[in-house]
Amino acid sequence: MEQLPFFLAYTGMGIMLAAACIGSAFGVTIGGNATIGALKKNPDMFGSAMILCALPSTQGLYGFAAFFLTLGKVKVLETLSLNASLAILAAGIALGIVGFYSAIKQASLVANGINEMANGNDVFGKTLILGVFPELYAILAFAAAFLALPA
Repeated sequence: MEQLPFFLAYTGMGIMLAAACIGSAFGVTIGGNATIGALKKNPDMFGSAMILCALPSTQGLYGFAAFFLTLGKVKVLETLSLNASLAILAAGIALGIVGFYSAIKQASLVANGINEMANGNDVFGKTLILGVFPELYAILAFAAAFLALPA
């Protein structure tokens, strides 16, 4: 029974890392696919498109950073309360889900911008600004995961 809190905490940590990284992998692939298609029309836009493609990768970084911070706290504890472990589990699930979906939605947004850039429209800056909006929710989930850490 004394291992249950650690099991719950590590499960939350695994979810936060895996789901956020999977979302980022999907996200950069969506942006990359849009870029490959766009390069057929405008081969000179690779640099701008690559920057937009990279935006969804940050959700995976948030998942990793939260995992790393949580691991540092949990590894040094001899005991972990059930309440603290449930907080880590809940934060892990929240960050994982938010990271997963915000990366995919951010990728969808930047893919549209990349497509319009290929059509000759000057929308890089506007796409970059709008692409940050889904990121905000991943940042909030990361902050919540950080705040959920045991003292």
